[in-house]
Amino acid sequence: MIELDSISKTYMTEETETRALRDVSLGIATGEFVAVMGPSGCGKSTLMNILGMIDRPTAGQYRFEDNDVSRFTEKELVEFRKKSLGFVFQNFNLIDEMSVEENIALPLLYRGIARKQRKSRVREALELVGLVGRGRHRPTQLSGGQQQRVAVARAVIADPKLILADEPTGNLDSANGAEVMNLLTLLNQDGATILMVTHSTEEAALAGRVIAMKDGRVQTDRQAPASTES
Repeated sequence: MIELDSISKTYMTEETETRALRDVSLGIATGEFVAVMGPSGCGKSTLMNILGMIDRPTAGQYRFEDNDVSRFTEKELVEFRKKSLGFVFQNFNLIDEMSVEENIALPLLYRGIARKQRKSRVREALELVGLVGRGRHRPTQLSGGQQQRVAVARAVIADPKLILADEPTGNLDSANGAEVMNLLTLLNQDGATILMVTHSTEEAALAGRVIAMKDGRVQTDRQAPASTES
């Protein structure tokens, strides 16, 4: 699905040059669950932004299903992102003035999906994340764990080809974090392709593959050990 070939990213100011990514090459296959780990400043957020088509590489090639994303115009990037990607953020990024249903429906609204179909798919998404009956609530009326489940529902409602999860449990307690991770695991078992940035070794172990970064480079890239149940 994804191929990165010698991707580099350099940020320039008048006084300094910061190399956030250095010659990163990797592939992600359809249906994989990949965890990206590393210390602060290692480049994992920059990698996420490039994969999410929010930022452009300084050098190298990014191919998404044989499309050379590196050559897209800004307009093409926006359209491709709407059709292909779903995002789950650490801070939820829900719109407080909108209801839960309206927040979840946003990706469908952007794609011009008819109202009747939007309502049906929102209902299915609420069932998926266990929030039936909360659709008319505002995000501020929900717990942090519930808000993140709304964010997951919004991320998957348009059947994206890739789900990007940036520290999805970073603002949650352990119980709510476990619920969100269980939801992501179930989505992956259902066929979703997921790339997740995390600091948690326990959460990374739930992914099938773990990429460790350091100083803007891929340090290790390995299959995650199979989890065991006691």
